[in-house]
Amino acid sequence: MSKKNNLLLGAKTEYQLNQPDKKILQAVDNPHLDVDYSIKLTCPEFTSICPITSQPDFAHIIIDYVPHNKIIESKSLKLYLFSYRNHGAFHENCTVQIAKDIIDCIKPKWFRISGFWYPRGGIPIDIFFEKGQLPKNIYIKENQSYQYIPRH
Repeated sequence: MSKKNNLLLGAKTEYQLNQPDKKILQAVDNPHLDVDYSIKLTCPEFTSICPITSQPDFAHIIIDYVPHNKIIESKSLKLYLFSYRNHGAFHENCTVQIAKDIIDCIKPKWFRISGFWYPRGGIPIDIFFEKGQLPKNIYIKENQSYQYIPRH
């Protein structure tokens, strides 16, 4: 969806809170098809629900990609990620499904997602997924181990 009037950007926001739907994701044309460059998107307050206990799970999600013909429209990404808020799924499922949905939407040259899940029960679970070949001469900052701040 590259026509401005079809984008969620600038439109009234309708929140979907219980079921992630990749149809929320929208792509816009890559404005620089002539060069390779990287995009980093960070969601430091991602929330989903444990499918067993119904307790909230929190994560710091980092998405890196090198676009091909399309880039992800940021408001649609925000609404998509927010749709996980009351969705019951394990960390691994959430992280990899987000990756698959974004890849399906924009078909990037290279893609990586890092899900740093805050500890519950004393153990953080970090999920990483990567697809594609990173083009040469592209700067991608490596995501080092995350500093978890205890919640008191």
